[in-house]
Amino acid sequence: MNETAAPAAAGTQTPTHAEKVESNWLMHVPIPLFALVMGTAGLGIAWRKAHHVLEMPSIIGEAVLGFAGVAFVAIAILYVFKWMLHPAEVKAEFNHPIRSSFFPAVSISLLLLSLGTGPYSHTVTLLLWAVGTGLHLLLTLRLIGRWIVHNHQINHSNPAWFIPIVGNVLVPLSGTRLGYDEVSWFFFSIGMVFWLLLFTIVFYRIVFHDQMPAKFVPTLFILIAPPAIGFLSYIQLNAGLLPDGAAHAEALDGFARMMIHLALFITLLNFSLVAQYMKVPFFVSWWAYTFPIAAVTVATLEFHALTGTNWTLYVGWGLLAITTIVVVTVFLRTMLALFQGKLFVPD
Repeated sequence: MNETAAPAAAGTQTPTHAEKVESNWLMHVPIPLFALVMGTAGLGIAWRKAHHVLEMPSIIGEAVLGFAGVAFVAIAILYVFKWMLHPAEVKAEFNHPIRSSFFPAVSISLLLLSLGTGPYSHTVTLLLWAVGTGLHLLLTLRLIGRWIVHNHQINHSNPAWFIPIVGNVLVPLSGTRLGYDEVSWFFFSIGMVFWLLLFTIVFYRIVFHDQMPAKFVPTLFILIAPPAIGFLSYIQLNAGLLPDGAAHAEALDGFARMMIHLALFITLLNFSLVAQYMKVPFFVSWWAYTFPIAAVTVATLEFHALTGTNWTLYVGWGLLAITTIVVVTVFLRTMLALFQGKLFVPD
């Protein structure tokens, strides 16, 4: 009896942990994967700027922006299926004190794609910008409200908290071109004030408390983004306040110069820590390297267009090369992890 029962028991053996992981890979699609769209869209915008400022071929930037759009659709479909089939996993991510900060990457991706479609379709650009702006406002209210009413440990704070803030500063880049100046000032004000508040909190945590887990170390690059995007948005907003006939370069005042130079300093600071970053094994969070460095590249090229100085030209060229290398490298590592079955795994 026991001998015949043994095969039956073997036939109904419960799946191993590895088998469960393999069959449920969809539940492990991470929300930080939307940073891939941010990074590739940022690279495309940088190359488009290089076309206008450095006379580089236009096809490079447009092709990369097209790829970013396709990537957004693909990742969005994956995450919607995850939401439908594994809602508890999505809820857990949204309630996580750290991973929840990556949800605004969805709305930021829409805002960046609105910049990509700007030269092609006013209707599509307006739609992407309006949906991205509205969604980002909801996420900003939800996350900041959670910070206020829930208890948090100091080690919960990290540079990823800047992601919802950066999105607010990003709104004017398409908003001003679409004619929504006051809406743009509204979001710019939110982003700049909360950037200063959070910078103090996060820098205190970095200096005086335990080091961040290895997977969150790349998020230190996010510190570059607020002043870099802030510079670009402020230039456009300030240009709208100039009298008719004034040169666009007159928008470059002392506050704008402060932001671009701060962005360049934080970039230099991160580059000086490259030996530390090289020790970090691959995580999806590597994509945190990409968008901030693309942002400071675009800001530097804009600064060169406004000033025409030699040093901004050289720095702009250098940052464009570095941004391209970083994005391509992170993309290849992501594809390698995907083919090796290591991308969609338990956290």
